[in-house]
Amino acid sequence: MTLWNGSFPFYTGANARFPFDTTWAVLVSVFLSLLATFIIILPGIRGRGRLFWFLRVVTALFVGAVVLTIQFTRDWETGWVKANTSYKSFSRALVNADIGLHVGLTGVNVTLVGNPVNQVNETIDYNEHFAWSFDADYDHSYDEGLERGLPSPILYVAEKFTRQSPCSMHRQYRISGHYASLTLWMAFCTWLISILLFSMPILLYGGYMLLLTATLMLFSLLFFFTARNTLKCPIQFGPVSLKTDYGGSFWLTLATGLLCLLLGLSVIILNSMQPEKLKLVFNLDKRKGQEEMWDKSYLPAEPSSSTQDVLMVPLGELCEVTATQL
Repeated sequence: MTLWNGSFPFYTGANARFPFDTTWAVLVSVFLSLLATFIIILPGIRGRGRLFWFLRVVTALFVGAVVLTIQFTRDWETGWVKANTSYKSFSRALVNADIGLHVGLTGVNVTLVGNPVNQVNETIDYNEHFAWSFDADYDHSYDEGLERGLPSPILYVAEKFTRQSPCSMHRQYRISGHYASLTLWMAFCTWLISILLFSMPILLYGGYMLLLTATLMLFSLLFFFTARNTLKCPIQFGPVSLKTDYGGSFWLTLATGLLCLLLGLSVIILNSMQPEKLKLVFNLDKRKGQEEMWDKSYLPAEPSSSTQDVLMVPLGELCEVTATQL
């Protein structure tokens, strides 16, 4: 093969490393818009109940945003390594680059960043996604990468997750990701039910729903944990190997699940031991006081000694009876 301006003619241009998911951005924007709306109407709430109301809104939106957005993040498991490796096939050129692996529930991202970025007359800045969701074929994505002539380090890492690979990581990660995603969708549904119950308000069952939400989120971590702890082939680049660890989405899910667990237990305990404090948090005492004031305003005044006595007589004799002043 002949070179053309320092590169092979059948290779496509570099796919710039831009790990930004538009779905994640849309979801975050929606929840931020809701938060801004609630902040605008916050001054209309009077008294100390304003603080409790604001805390409930922020907590509810945070939990919902986390449960929904982590479905589409790609950093459940991450790892980086710096290595001197071959760049592309049919070439003996070596490049110094940072190679990253990012595992999500629906696929993997392989990142290649040159150190420096400009080497061998090219800009080495790649981020490739290989999906294994129900509507995607991982092996087909890998074959397309071969046809496009992706750099050898990206293809080497992606090959470890193919179905034909003896490492058997594709099946385990794919099944675990599907079950984790399913439990997170169930957690999102139970979160919606808890919001509905708290607004009705049925506080005890809302606490139960928060506990169920926490349980489902922790189960999703358990499913992903089983995939990571299977025997895997080492991803070796000369004397160094690419090792992965739990990423930001994993720890965020764990923290949110523990938060839901704590809130659910607090609601249940307060409901059984100190229901008045629980009603204070949900601004129920104020409503009750207003209802009592409304009812009392329509009650008849207490009778006094100066009023006339009314004689209770049968209906048939009403026309013959008159009331006299005592």
